[in-house]
Amino acid sequence: MAEKKDKLRSARWFAPDDLRAFGHRSRAMQMGYALEDWQGKPVIAIINSWSDINQCHSHFKSRVEDVKRGILQAGGFPIELPTLSLSEPFVKPTTMLYRNMMAMEVEELLRSHPVDGAVLMGGCDKTTPALLMGAISAGLPSIYLPAGPMLRGNWRGQKLGSGSDAWKYWDERRAGKINEKQWQELEAGIARSYGVCMTMGTASTMTAIAEALGVCFSGSSSIPAADSNHKRMSAACGRRAVELVLGNINLDQLITKSSVENAVKAAMASGCSTNAIIHLIAIARRAGVGLDLDEFDRLGKDIPVLANIRPTGDTYLMEDFYYAGGLPAMLKQIESKLDLSAMTVDGQTLGENLASAGIYDEDVIRPLDNPVYHQGSLAVLRGNLAPDGAVMKPAAAEARLHKHTGPAIVFDSYKEMKAAVENETLDVTADHIMVFRNAGPVGGPGMPEWGMLPIPVKLVKQGVRDMLRISDARMSGTSYGACILHAAPEAAIGGPLALVKNGDMIAVDVAARTLDLLVDEAELQARKQVWQPPEQIVSRGYQWMSAQHIQQADKGCDFDFLETTFGKSAGEPDIF
Repeated sequence: MAEKKDKLRSARWFAPDDLRAFGHRSRAMQMGYALEDWQGKPVIAIINSWSDINQCHSHFKSRVEDVKRGILQAGGFPIELPTLSLSEPFVKPTTMLYRNMMAMEVEELLRSHPVDGAVLMGGCDKTTPALLMGAISAGLPSIYLPAGPMLRGNWRGQKLGSGSDAWKYWDERRAGKINEKQWQELEAGIARSYGVCMTMGTASTMTAIAEALGVCFSGSSSIPAADSNHKRMSAACGRRAVELVLGNINLDQLITKSSVENAVKAAMASGCSTNAIIHLIAIARRAGVGLDLDEFDRLGKDIPVLANIRPTGDTYLMEDFYYAGGLPAMLKQIESKLDLSAMTVDGQTLGENLASAGIYDEDVIRPLDNPVYHQGSLAVLRGNLAPDGAVMKPAAAEARLHKHTGPAIVFDSYKEMKAAVENETLDVTADHIMVFRNAGPVGGPGMPEWGMLPIPVKLVKQGVRDMLRISDARMSGTSYGACILHAAPEAAIGGPLALVKNGDMIAVDVAARTLDLLVDEAELQARKQVWQPPEQIVSRGYQWMSAQHIQQADKGCDFDFLETTFGKSAGEPDIF
């Protein structure tokens, strides 16, 4: 280990007997540090996505001190480096627009500073993939620290799930069944602590994926944020980061074909968010691992949904999942379908991590012979309406809509759609298929979570709570319903969704994995000849850059120039 310490990356800044290193040491001393703080010690960056307006990470302001404690315990030197916070509810038009920006920032923070390894503090939806994508590309030993789910919501004795129950009770309010006082009570009761959404939304999906990939501690992804175990886990992350540096263990050694396939299967068994596909494809491709929609679908068909967690499940929340044994317990149920030899950041194989896993409530984490749903959480549909694929969550949709043919009712903007669905004279039935376009990676911009289109109020008052909806947008992982999303290529670049007209018949068959516009090819070609792309409203800055370089949903929405296959990454910075 002494030889390794002599070759620490950070020593390039601090060790030489020259003028530049003199400046680095003197400026460190300016902050009150001494040689004894850093000399011969791994310098660990703590990439902290805390901010005053990120509700999911509000505990990170203090939790970072636990991480520092662990780093110091292991003989390292902690340096906190703030990064983009990406608060899901507050950042507009969507945090997805800035996922790649955060990944770029993380990569360059690690490359440009005198650090040897990192602890990546994230949780709120896009922060997990952004942190991992950036750290993979930077190539330094890193461990991911999940924020943990918030406590269960509560309203008049009922358990509330973030997001999922908001949609549910909003429809009840639109139907006139909830008054303003009750609505305000719901607002105050649905999110009672710091931490990420406690449903199996995108945040908990992505932290579970991180655990299945082996980049965070086994069992850590479901620890509630307010639980004292979360503080201990945070300190352990600090200690482990030092060990990873001394052992020269990088993320690309953990994120392999085997661990990616394990992560797909874990996601499918968990009842995951549809966003899992986009983010995991992007993460895998950063690590040089090929993953596409067809492989995702193939792997998922053999994996039933076992986590009875809303919105795919109908009863429990992430706090219950943790008490039932957490992700190790769920993975134990499908261990025959996993590659147990995959290495993890714990320093053990996945199989060794699962050896002692126990299941403490088989209604929360179901056995294989009593699943929540017989196949994986997600299905990939293809056809002339989405030749490069679209994604659906069949387990969270009414079964009658798994095979359906109906007329299209088309919307070109959210503003137009929002006004129409509140119009009680709208010419729509429960058999219609709502089509919403120009909300993809380019058109959105950034592919906002607008795909769970609200049911027209006319139908809500008739008792309708689900209908088919198709878009090139995404939807919140806490959402549910018969929503077909991520249609690729998107309408804004001339994808087939742009050619749909009101009244066109659309056929959906989930079992057959098909999605077709029942209009003859000659008519579609004629429409394509007269189609005009939407006016480009941004001609400078980050949004312009994003529109030029973002890839489509089926490829993970990374910027083309950030993918590993694009070219050679920057090497170590010159120090003169």
